[in-house]
Amino acid sequence: MSASTLLHSLFKYKAWANEELFFELEKLDPATHQAELHTAIRLLNHIYVVDRIFAAHLSGIAHSYTATNTPETPTFDELRHAVTESDRWYVAYIENLAPDLLSESVPIRFTDGANGLMSREEMLAHVATHGGYHRGAIGRIMAQVPVPPPPDVFTVYLHRSEPERRAGYL
Repeated sequence: MSASTLLHSLFKYKAWANEELFFELEKLDPATHQAELHTAIRLLNHIYVVDRIFAAHLSGIAHSYTATNTPETPTFDELRHAVTESDRWYVAYIENLAPDLLSESVPIRFTDGANGLMSREEMLAHVATHGGYHRGAIGRIMAQVPVPPPPDVFTVYLHRSEPERRAGYL
């Protein structure tokens, strides 16, 4: 499997995991679980902002973020829409990226002003793993309220998106 193929699969998984998480979070009663929902939205917004920062780096354009989260908290629906669009952007980006460009190093500037250098492949790996880390934190929050977190693992995604992978291999 090539790096491009793996990254494409990982970002389709990321989009699936985000969609599943938003679906389950929607079941939280906003009055009863206001604090938990607010924390989840702030974490999801942080993931989104970092995703957009790295999308700008990958595109070679400037971004307007000065931190890895925004001062204001978006609504649940606004954020869900923005995350869905961002996930679509990443899947399309990888689909259209020439494989030889994955190893290309790109100069970047972090929100703290520090400069860095990362390959496109490293940036994409960071975005994929960063989101999973914070979805796990949201899952822990959900485990403390009556809405269980969705199964956020790559193997579940693979077998749900390609059920033929479960057919008689052992």
